[in-house]
Amino acid sequence: VGEVMAIGRKFEEAFQKALRMVDENVNGFDPYIRKVDDEELKEPTDKRMFVVAAAIKEGYSVDKLHDLTKIDRWFLQKMKNIINCTTLLESKDQHSLSYVDLLKAKQMGFSDKQIAASVKSTELAIRKQREETGVLPFVKQIDTVAAEWPATTNYLYITYNASSHDLEFNEEHMMVLGSGVYRIGSSVEFDWCAVGCLRELRNLNKKTIMVNYNPETVSTDYDMSDRLYFEEISFEVVMDIYNLENPTGIILSMGGQLPNNIAMDLHRQQARILGTSPESVDGAENRFKFSRMLDR
Repeated sequence: VGEVMAIGRKFEEAFQKALRMVDENVNGFDPYIRKVDDEELKEPTDKRMFVVAAAIKEGYSVDKLHDLTKIDRWFLQKMKNIINCTTLLESKDQHSLSYVDLLKAKQMGFSDKQIAASVKSTELAIRKQREETGVLPFVKQIDTVAAEWPATTNYLYITYNASSHDLEFNEEHMMVLGSGVYRIGSSVEFDWCAVGCLRELRNLNKKTIMVNYNPETVSTDYDMSDRLYFEEISFEVVMDIYNLENPTGIILSMGGQLPNNIAMDLHRQQARILGTSPESVDGAENRFKFSRMLDR
């Protein structure tokens, strides 16, 4: 329960991805979630990294944090790099955000939403600026054979620390979203749905794309789909993959809560969604809308 696998080409990038994967309400290595507390820094818990973030923001040195947490200085320095980047972004507004600033933030694993919070803008405005200035991600393949011969494995991830794609996008695919992190009360049943969906699409001779980030699932086995993206299931990342792959459609209904949460955002960007319409999903998901419908 609560296991994720994040892949990046820098520690900062993979670390921030992982934090967002574990909890979709977290924007990344956020220094404003917890207060600084030396006692909390001494005890390893699942929330300690946010106390570390707050401590770095308050000016704790790497050595002082190392004494308190016993975390290796290498990791602490990388965490400090993220906070330094946050501070830089906070000193700007969206109009003064340059191509270099955006690229550096994206290479450090910042999400559009995270950048938007720092420069007091919106996720869509940052996305638009990013697309206009050409700050776009690249798809890379994990080299499982340590460069002994060309790797053909199906583990893909997107990164901004690259200059070219490892594969071409010239075939039609269907995109299926998985359920992400396992939670108590919702887990393996959605994996079963996703696997059933992938198998059925394969029987219909359709090529498939799977987006999921839990290494413990069957849907993230390399031979279950034609293309496996080990990536966040967020509006930003799904839309990035969608724009690159241009699939026939996206199937949201196999992943449970996480894909449902982004259904309307994808729909507003004219993404082709297969199955239940996003309006119906939203009508059932949104308690206010659902109760209004019952009142009618």
